Amino acid sequence: MVGRTSLGHSGHLGHLSVLHHLALPSPPIPTAWQGRAWIHFRNHQNLTHFQGGSESPLKLLRATHQDDGRCELPLLHTAGGLVGGDQLHVAIHLEPGSRALVTSVAAQKVYGSIGRSRRSPAGEWARQTLEVRLEPGANLEWLPQEVVLYADGLFDQHTRVELAPGASWLGAEVIRLGRTAAGEDLGAGCWRSSLEILRTGHWEFVDRLALTGDALDSPHGLGGEPVVGSLVWAAPHPLAPSVLAQLVGQCRLERKGLAGEMACGALSQGLVARYRGPSSTAARWWFTRIWAQIRAVQGLAAPVPPRVWPFQEKPLAEDRLACKSGKIAPGGPFQAPSGL
Repeated sequence: MVGRTSLGHSGHLGHLSVLHHLALPSPPIPTAWQGRAWIHFRNHQNLTHFQGGSESPLKLLRATHQDDGRCELPLLHTAGGLVGGDQLHVAIHLEPGSRALVTSVAAQKVYGSIGRSRRSPAGEWARQTLEVRLEPGANLEWLPQEVVLYADGLFDQHTRVELAPGASWLGAEVIRLGRTAAGEDLGAGCWRSSLEILRTGHWEFVDRLALTGDALDSPHGLGGEPVVGSLVWAAPHPLAPSVLAQLVGQCRLERKGLAGEMACGALSQGLVARYRGPSSTAARWWFTRIWAQIRAVQGLAAPVPPRVWPFQEKPLAEDRLACKSGKIAPGGPFQAPSGL
């Protein structure tokens, strides 16, 4: 209501004269982010190049080439975090023989949603969808930095990978449920994840997880730990049982000196590793060690952590020097028998 106050000749407050009622427009309801990125990799003379584009808040940064010609591409989320209703979609296509490493510039924050809005008191889901298609002989490593899900946050992620014969996929994720350094847990929030891997139209691996409520404290869930992580490798070709058993055994040995519970097992054509514990750093370091083992069993160059990652273990650099000199230090990356 807008009015006008009139003053008498004496200067004292007179009557309040209401001119009219002015209907002010309601403030616009904030629209959620609908970010997209599309990336196409192509191999030319043993160097993999990319073409693509993105829409805010996603941004493709400058790509670099690793020593073996692999294209390393950082992906930046410019909004500083996800809120309820935000949706991100990333589509990646690799042509035959191309090699790529796609990572993120920083940890992804997902803010609390439940009870934060009168319009949606039950909260809204933030969602991320990743669609990947790999042609014959292509090799993709999807290694984003960790996700930090704030108290009462709702985050749903879906990944679908389609592999041609001879293609290889390595994907890892680390999730922290609540800002534990601030004494915060997930509260009433929920994290959901779905991973589907198909090869030539047949299911190779399907993994669905949901962590909320009792699952956060159950011994069959997180057991009260704040960090969970998964790594899945779909190998380009079936491995001999002895080679796969040796690889899995070596990955289990790599748990030494790290906090948390870690398990690793063989797939029909690859392996899967799980982490639960107190430390996202321990999860990341274990997965990086496994990454080195997987590179070695494929006869590929030892991995070099992307320049945008936080501090890494020094032993990884020592292993790289050993691999370049043709010598593997004791306890270093697994070497497959010749002829594989």
